[in-house]
Amino acid sequence: MSVSPDAVEIETGPKPAGTVIWLHGLGADGHDFEPIVPELLSPWERALRFVFPHAPIRPVTLNGGFAMRAWYDIVSLDRRGPEDERGVRESQAAIEALIGRENQRGVASEHIVLAGFSQGGALALYTGVRHRERLAGIMGLSCYMVLGERLAAERTPANQATPIFLAHGAEDPVLAPVLGEQARRALVENGYTVEWHTYSMPHSVWPQEITDIAAWLRRVLP
Repeated sequence: MSVSPDAVEIETGPKPAGTVIWLHGLGADGHDFEPIVPELLSPWERALRFVFPHAPIRPVTLNGGFAMRAWYDIVSLDRRGPEDERGVRESQAAIEALIGRENQRGVASEHIVLAGFSQGGALALYTGVRHRERLAGIMGLSCYMVLGERLAAERTPANQATPIFLAHGAEDPVLAPVLGEQARRALVENGYTVEWHTYSMPHSVWPQEITDIAAWLRRVLP
């Protein structure tokens, strides 16, 4: 494992065949999902590189202006309320730069999965459907659609057929399940193929979910 100033990186073997860029949730950091990597593939499988970047520290309005790691400010969980478009687009640019760095390291975009949990999942969806080169897959866990009214106008054809994995907890007290369902519906209505999972869990990641993610990764990054 190597750690850089902007990301935690894990290579599961020499010469990785693909990369998973995984964005953490509000207030966490790049180490948050590091422990589940061994559960996602076996030692004898193809090698992958996992990149877990750290969001910048910024005040978050929803949390009384307290500064924490956040991909963008959150004013309200009401999707009809104001959204931090500038922060979203700044983080989109940072994730695009990470994809570009993987390209420079020899991993084509079509071998890159963009994933995230909660706020990170929202950003993964936002960035993935707007990326101008085909990705291997897009994954959003326990998340929602950010700036959803811009989807139809801003999406790019490159990822119209890219597999999308969405999952949400049926007992999520932080982000209501309806928010995940709304994201799924918006994507399906715009012609995307979505693999949708629900689990009897709160705002977290469940063992069965990890099993399902591993199976999905084997399909999109064979």
